[in-house]
Amino acid sequence: MKLSHLAICAGAAVLFAASACTPVKRGEYAKGSATVFCDDGFKTILDEEISVFEYSYPEASIIPFYVSEQEAIDTLLADKTQAIIVTRELSKDQIAFMKSKYKRVVKTNCIAVDAVALITNKNNPVSQLSLDEIKEILTGKISRWSQLAGSDTAAIKLVFDNPGSSTVSYMRQRFLPTGVSISDNPNAFAQKNNAQVLDIVKKDPNALGIISVSWLGEDLSAARNIPIDRRVEDYKAQNDTIASELTTAVNIVKVANPTPENDFSPAGYKPYQAYIYSGEYPLFRKVYMISTASNSTVMHSFYTFLTGFAGQKIITKTGILPYHFPQRVVNLK
Repeated sequence: MKLSHLAICAGAAVLFAASACTPVKRGEYAKGSATVFCDDGFKTILDEEISVFEYSYPEASIIPFYVSEQEAIDTLLADKTQAIIVTRELSKDQIAFMKSKYKRVVKTNCIAVDAVALITNKNNPVSQLSLDEIKEILTGKISRWSQLAGSDTAAIKLVFDNPGSSTVSYMRQRFLPTGVSISDNPNAFAQKNNAQVLDIVKKDPNALGIISVSWLGEDLSAARNIPIDRRVEDYKAQNDTIASELTTAVNIVKVANPTPENDFSPAGYKPYQAYIYSGEYPLFRKVYMISTASNSTVMHSFYTFLTGFAGQKIITKTGILPYHFPQRVVNLK
């Protein structure tokens, strides 16, 4: 799936205005409990969104389940939850199925633009890869670090979260032929979640991790050390957006995409928000919240909160790009 950076700009500018005008009113349909099934790649985002929402609405309870993207979609289609967070929209047939079988009206809203990041151990000398090199690593044509840089002949250990995740699905569709999966690579190792991917890369100099960039933002990690009441006030403050800093615990690989359109420029970019915004960082995809909840429910209030000012400002601190929020570049290195 390819997303035009012009579409991001237009969506961020126009839809922000609409979302800012429709805040959740205190006490209005914000009582009771509801579940949301979310791809594990976005756990760091959803945990903070729920904390702030529940603090703001003490009689509300949002119960998250972190699963693979396919499991989240299957759960919604079985009417066992009324909200999911995934990286693809339902098909027309799936929307029609929900209406005919369960009398559910499907509402879909893009809440963010996420980047897929490649990470290496701090002792690994490889700092940049091209899209062609990434493809050859995934297909096994490049299998040793010495084929990329230096004299280390060790095998590249490709580490990803789980075969059903949105991250794996994106990389498979972007780089591999139909019917081929990343796990077909003999040097690929599936984990249970993104946290395990990050942990392995921190310890293993031969690992190449595939992970959502939302797991790499340091601003949100720092924010969680601040009391919740102060965090809520900060999220409500309508000050300028700042570019989130990314972790230094691992190396974040620059990605280059030499094409005729950019005069075959070898320049690589890290997945900073501004480079996701401009399209210069090429590995990105939309993140959607899909809901079948009626307007008079706590889940609809949470759905509205996520696309409102505070909900979108929380996303700015995770390292990915909020969809309903104007961006200003402050500091990029």
